[in-house]
Amino acid sequence: MPVNIKTKMVTLLGKPLSQSYAARMQNAAYRAAGIDMLYFYTEVENDHLPDVVNGIRYMNFAGFAVTKPNKVEIMKYVDEKDPLCEKMNASNTVVILPDGRLKAYNTDGIGFFRALKEEYPNTKIEESTFFCIGAGGAGRAICSVLAYYGAKKIYIANRTLSKAQTLVDDINRNFAPVAELVDLNDTNLLKEKIKESDVVMNNTGLGMPSSLDGTPIPKEYLHSGQLCFDATYNPSKTRFLIEAEEMGCSIMNGLGMSLYQGAEQIELWSGKTAPIEAMRQELMNILAGNKEE
Repeated sequence: MPVNIKTKMVTLLGKPLSQSYAARMQNAAYRAAGIDMLYFYTEVENDHLPDVVNGIRYMNFAGFAVTKPNKVEIMKYVDEKDPLCEKMNASNTVVILPDGRLKAYNTDGIGFFRALKEEYPNTKIEESTFFCIGAGGAGRAICSVLAYYGAKKIYIANRTLSKAQTLVDDINRNFAPVAELVDLNDTNLLKEKIKESDVVMNNTGLGMPSSLDGTPIPKEYLHSGQLCFDATYNPSKTRFLIEAEEMGCSIMNGLGMSLYQGAEQIELWSGKTAPIEAMRQELMNILAGNKEE
């Protein structure tokens, strides 16, 4: 779609961005839906973030996306916060409202929630116990949205124990007292809590191309009947998911989460329904190594 004087801009603020597929997926969606918008990258870190955000206010932007290392820092520079986003104290999506104010949202956790409901519609959040390994951005977003929707219990473990404790405290204070810390070095406790969990989630990044042989736990900790989720989708099956299948578990990768968090963003920025299938196809093309059309 050609760019003209009325084209609304959207940019992703973060650094590094060389690994991001967001622009390709977003622009494919705009073309498919006939939305006059253009998505591009802006590499920026915390130090120059306020200058960039202030400039965006005065240009023809629908809003902007936010990724590492700016998801928490951006909260200082917006005028309004969606309730879920405010409780999480992190944003990946900012919308420029008609009056020019900036409103922050977080679609990461919602992306996971929508994907879970699509792929495993019989999952009852309020009756389920979740075990989250990894307390970074993805883990925080997912655990927060699970608590928001009434999860029965959420166990949280992380290589840096203090980071897991902070997330546990934030969830129990801002959402509901359902989170509990588990020390990865306490083998007996780890086995016990994973065994009693319905859904086990790897949000550590282990299993990505930089750590293909990595997995957060031995497969023997898992058992048939559990659902195992990995936020990674490249490769489509990490070692964690391959071994989970070997143990009789159902599996789910991060493709749907990425798809639906992007769809939520499009709907927030444009007010139009996102073309889910066109976005899914573009993601599959990317993973297959197909060049952009």
